[in-house]
Amino acid sequence: MYGGQEWYGLSAGPAFAAEAAASAEWAGFGPQAGDTAATPAKRRQIRATIHSGMKRHKPTEPTHTAPRSKPVGGARSGGLHVVATPIGNLADITLRAIEMLKDAEVIACEDTRVTGKLLKAYDISTPLLSYHDHNAERVRPTLLKRLERGGSVALVSDAGTPLLSDPGYRLVRACIAAGVPVTAAPGPAAAVMALVLSGLPPDRFVFAGFLPGRSAARRAALEELAPIRATLVFFESPRRLAATLTDMAAVLGDREAAVARELTKLYEEVRRGRLGELAAGYQQSGPPKGEIVVVVGPPERAARAAADPDERLKAALERLSLRDAAAAVAAATGLPKREVYARALTLVTARGGRKRKRG
Repeated sequence: MYGGQEWYGLSAGPAFAAEAAASAEWAGFGPQAGDTAATPAKRRQIRATIHSGMKRHKPTEPTHTAPRSKPVGGARSGGLHVVATPIGNLADITLRAIEMLKDAEVIACEDTRVTGKLLKAYDISTPLLSYHDHNAERVRPTLLKRLERGGSVALVSDAGTPLLSDPGYRLVRACIAAGVPVTAAPGPAAAVMALVLSGLPPDRFVFAGFLPGRSAARRAALEELAPIRATLVFFESPRRLAATLTDMAAVLGDREAAVARELTKLYEEVRRGRLGELAAGYQQSGPPKGEIVVVVGPPERAARAAADPDERLKAALERLSLRDAAAAVAAATGLPKREVYARALTLVTARGGRKRKRG
């Protein structure tokens, strides 16, 4: 709730909200956006502000009587607690996330070293258990047994909201199937932040995670995404960025796009432009540093109308019937099916009626 600022069952008044916001300038370990002096004294000040706020502002009773599926507070009640963590700036953690991490019996994380830094910053002593792609099948049953006995487990990723490009969703599915309560503490998400900063349409978007590493497979994946009339959001590694942007320009067309990196950190950067322009820029400058999010705008109506579908039709007619080829190209370009079918029929007639037969 904004204004009154209700956090994890606390109703924090404006005075405490302002105090916490003022102290939250500290950005944790290393240089980050908005950093002042990350001194030990300042760290103690932030922790004191958080703890004193928890003591001064007691939980208030909800004004509604509708039943809740889960308590609003920490992890003492048991179950799986999916907790979002900062994507770079340690000050971005929420008060509710801190409480959940403190109350849990164990924290399942990707890398104990990464999460250990976060816990140290906020005086959290909860034990850590490594849970990642390479050990998930072995560790998941152990976590599930603990949860089925009524235990509490907090699930975090190295950065941001869990389940986005990590094995957490399988644990969530297992918990749902076993009747184990699942709740979440929302917070930072690199994909959403990049979308917000891109300047591209945010009303309809698709998060596609990481594309395949090899160009042929990557282009095939992009072909599937090409017809979608929505903004596309991807994660990408720095060393593959230029090649990925080149493939995107070839398959999706020269759409508007943005490349965001080092979000919430001192060297945060968002480059905006056409896919071809961005690809050329990164080919010349070399791989950038940091975590990368690529945001690609939806198909542009003017570009779809002006695009000549003949080359797409010729390629499609080599492997599909006339009707199927027209349907595929219409979906990929956004052009009217009847118009594309008429053009396909003209192409087939011009080359002597030779079209691919089924079977």
